[in-house]
Amino acid sequence: MFGTLASGDIETARLRRDLRITCNLGFSCGGFEDIGMRFEGESLVPQRGGDGEVVNETVPFQVERPLFQQTQKLVVGYALTSKKKKSFLQPKLEYMARRKGICFVPIDLNRPLSEQGPFDVVLHKLLGKEWQEVIEDYQQKHPEVTVLDPPSAIKRIYNRQSMLQGMSDLNLSDCGGSIYVPKQMVVLKDSASSAERVVEAGLKFPLVAKPLWIDGSAKSHQLFLAYDKRSLAELEPPLVLQEFVNHGGVMFKVFVVGDIIKVVRRFSLPNVSNCEKAKAGGVFKFPRVSSASASADNADLEPSVAELPPKPFLEALVKELRTLLGLRLFNIDMIREHGSKNVFSVIDINYFPGYGKMPDYEPVVVDFFHSLAQAKHNKKRHCK
Repeated sequence: MFGTLASGDIETARLRRDLRITCNLGFSCGGFEDIGMRFEGESLVPQRGGDGEVVNETVPFQVERPLFQQTQKLVVGYALTSKKKKSFLQPKLEYMARRKGICFVPIDLNRPLSEQGPFDVVLHKLLGKEWQEVIEDYQQKHPEVTVLDPPSAIKRIYNRQSMLQGMSDLNLSDCGGSIYVPKQMVVLKDSASSAERVVEAGLKFPLVAKPLWIDGSAKSHQLFLAYDKRSLAELEPPLVLQEFVNHGGVMFKVFVVGDIIKVVRRFSLPNVSNCEKAKAGGVFKFPRVSSASASADNADLEPSVAELPPKPFLEALVKELRTLLGLRLFNIDMIREHGSKNVFSVIDINYFPGYGKMPDYEPVVVDFFHSLAQAKHNKKRHCK
């Protein structure tokens, strides 16, 4: 008797598990639609006809779907690299999404996109001109689908010369803070001969050197600190040279998910004194600060360094940037000028960043997609 019950429990668990896997893989978000069974408590039993008789097993059956599947609201087709999929589509995120009626479906890159779906949202982070043409063509043919985010807007972020253009025109009056972009210049070739141009442009050493193009590789996120003119010859163009700003060794990563904002602290380079500037030379390689291991949220820091940017300031900044950039999924790397109250520099912007490195990112992402589902529902109701 005990063995039979245990076996039944295992089979029920297996079927429930398969239901979730089916939804994850995108073959069907509706469950076992034709196996002729339904759940009664923890047991699977045959469907019955209207007068109570058991329906013949050769006839197609209906399944009584779990509540979250009955209220399915949003189908998200995704085109991500394997690395991005692994870090973003964590089991907890998918489970929480399914509970809200949100289903993630992989896009088959070997098939025409218009033949797949139908999708309510297309979520993507793939590089290359071919994919950009595919997604732009899809946008034109399916304007009813939300694309996160438009390729033209993403392209701007992948170029560090155009990335920060327009920041000085943002309307941030009366919000408790101010923003500026450190002086910078672009070096397309021959870093050694750029020394005189640096002087002419009024840039002061040390300078942060960044690759001009962001192509998804670790190399494109590798930063260096050049202390003098001679050190520029060690750098590989094309690159952007940006004045280093003392900021107390702490950087703020501002994650943006639609209207939702979340800020974390990351350790950065310590301040560089005038004495150190005079003595130092050569190129210093920055440590990576994007990983959770570089978190400074629980560190014992001076209050003036650790204090987060004011909420009204962040809300105003993000609102302006969403309009300027045309993006909904991005993060801002910000620093507070050392010794100032609330004077900040935006030093980098990333599209669809590593949200998995943001504490408790799952409910934030789910709430965002749930808001898209609600907007879709309200639009349909308004059109009736």
